[in-house]
Amino acid sequence: MANYNANEELQERVVSLNRVSKTVKGGRIMKFSALVVVGDGKGRVGAGLGKAAEVPEAIRKGIEDAKKNLVTISMKDTTIPHEIVGKFGASMVIMKPAAPGTGVIAGGAVRAVIEMAGIKDIRTKALRSRNQRNVVNATIAGLTACTDAATVAAKRGKTVEEILG
Repeated sequence: MANYNANEELQERVVSLNRVSKTVKGGRIMKFSALVVVGDGKGRVGAGLGKAAEVPEAIRKGIEDAKKNLVTISMKDTTIPHEIVGKFGASMVIMKPAAPGTGVIAGGAVRAVIEMAGIKDIRTKALRSRNQRNVVNATIAGLTACTDAATVAAKRGKTVEEILG
């Protein structure tokens, strides 16, 4: 059972569509792999991978998988609370908060995740491996690791003013 509200409107974006082949005795079998990111634009985002013989079916499976992997991220107005480095596999994504009006400064796979999450102002840089699946997962891992001042204050048993100084 999925952990999302069915009547909630989720947007989806196909990050990559890849034709893969398997060689068998009779020749090659062609299939499609679709990497899809879904989000509500209000701090919830997820990524999924779908594989099928037809493109629309692969995308549909990717969307279903992404809905099962939705995570909630913490935001500070239109950006993230602090600088963070997301890592997954050999990929690394640096994300820095930006002033209002900066916009989304991000490349392909990172941009898809950021926009689906609803972040409007951020600076990012993907380092090391640029494998799109790993970059998407690194971005989500970094955004999930972001914590706001209220969460840190509650964890330490202090007030938000004490944390912020």
